[in-house]
Amino acid sequence: MKIFFIFVFLIINLTSCQTVTKKIDEKVSEEEVQLSKWLNKSELELKIEFGKPDQIKFKNNSRNRFYIYTKEKLKIKCERIFEINPANKVTGFTSKNCF
Repeated sequence: MKIFFIFVFLIINLTSCQTVTKKIDEKVSEEEVQLSKWLNKSELELKIEFGKPDQIKFKNNSRNRFYIYTKEKLKIKCERIFEINPANKVTGFTSKNCF
């Protein structure tokens, strides 16, 4: 009987972890869909929506700029990075912990 309860407990824990992982994956894919709408939009439109970037970085041997937006929610730091080309268009993005 004791083994049965342990088995049931383990099954419940495994399925709950799977559910959390699935929800996180769904939120991440929603974030990617939202951010992909910014591709080929102007830098001005991006600034109107997100405001002034928290940081602007330049990579070596690249003329592109990287606008970094950060926010913290429940002690989890969300970071969105948009790549802006010399023509002031968004050419790429990355997102970490934004869900």
